[in-house]
Amino acid sequence: MSATEVPAELSESVVLLDVREDDEWALGHAPGAVHIPLAEIPGRFGEVDMDADLYVVCRQGGRSVHAVEFLNNVGFDAVNVRDGMVAWQKAGRPLTNEDGQAKIY
Repeated sequence: MSATEVPAELSESVVLLDVREDDEWALGHAPGAVHIPLAEIPGRFGEVDMDADLYVVCRQGGRSVHAVEFLNNVGFDAVNVRDGMVAWQKAGRPLTNEDGQAKIY
């Protein structure tokens, strides 16, 4: 799925799961996204509602493919966000971070 197809309204039932590392997340992320780095997914996937519409994103789409594969194998119906946060930013989707200077690429 493309970044433009991810629903604008995120909630407990519509989740954008960002699997990038902490330093990448700090540069900028989608408002309302849930952050669990890829390596932590096996131990933390219980933090996400299994019944949620789940969209998974990383920087360019590679790591999120692995997260989606794992999550789908444990019972989620997860969808990969193609081309990741780079595409998200290029599409003009909102970004936020601590200092208000969010920038992905």
